Amino acid sequence: MGVSDEFYNFRNNYNIGTDLISSIGQRYRRITTRLNTDFWNTDSSSAHSLYVGSYGRDTAARGISDLDIGFQLPYAEYVKYSAYQGNGQSALLQAVKNSLLKTYGSSKVGGDGQVVVISFTDGITFEILPYFNNTDDSWTFADSNGGGTWRQCNPRAEMNAVQTRNTAVNGNLKALCRMMRVWKDHNSVPMTGALIDALAYQFIETWGYRDKSYGYHDYMARDFLKYLYDLDREKTYWRMPGSGSYVYKTGVFWLKALTDYNIAVEACNMQTDDKAAQRRAKWRSVFGTTFPI
Repeated sequence: MGVSDEFYNFRNNYNIGTDLISSIGQRYRRITTRLNTDFWNTDSSSAHSLYVGSYGRDTAARGISDLDIGFQLPYAEYVKYSAYQGNGQSALLQAVKNSLLKTYGSSKVGGDGQVVVISFTDGITFEILPYFNNTDDSWTFADSNGGGTWRQCNPRAEMNAVQTRNTAVNGNLKALCRMMRVWKDHNSVPMTGALIDALAYQFIETWGYRDKSYGYHDYMARDFLKYLYDLDREKTYWRMPGSGSYVYKTGVFWLKALTDYNIAVEACNMQTDDKAAQRRAKWRSVFGTTFPI
């Protein structure tokens, strides 16, 4: 088994399994139906609802535990809660929570200031962001923290930017985002998935082998680790593609990137079949047991 086969099999391992995809879809449709029933007077299981976050950008990997959903509310709800004398945002989130409580037990449904959270016993958590659509396709959403305010985001622009670049680089952007989530989880690296996506988006734009296939994924992992190590240490945030939203640094990630870059260099120098077992062992030290043995 050569490098191309190893990283192809790695892809099969880090992609989300079909059983989990099916379970996520069932829960998504049930949540959407409940909210549509209460806010739009329809029992549609898909209208007004959208996967966002890493699952929406299609950069999530096996091991995902947090699912983000955007649910559009009628503009009349914005008018209603904007007229509140104090923290209409909190009241809006409570209304969405009360709707979901009709379907899910009170022990499952909570919130954290901007979203309503449903926690399932298998460790999967859904975070529902109620929003109002703006004329430019950005969203206005409620933030109940600090007395309440309205904020804006643009998940559709992020998803479109990632998809456009991914198509331009032969699918390698999403592959890189998924691989590096495996690396992050295996090594407990203090980075958010959003930061991985933002940095991978920047990196791959000029990477020399961006149009190649699995035979170059070892180089892609190696070079991205070097890219992470070389980033400006004083920088505290980057911008999400498409929306320009701020994505903040949450810890020191470059030291682990350097350690694993050096291991990746060694692995990339072991291209021959007689060194295949050693090569795979190197990559397993970088990515953990998700990498095929």
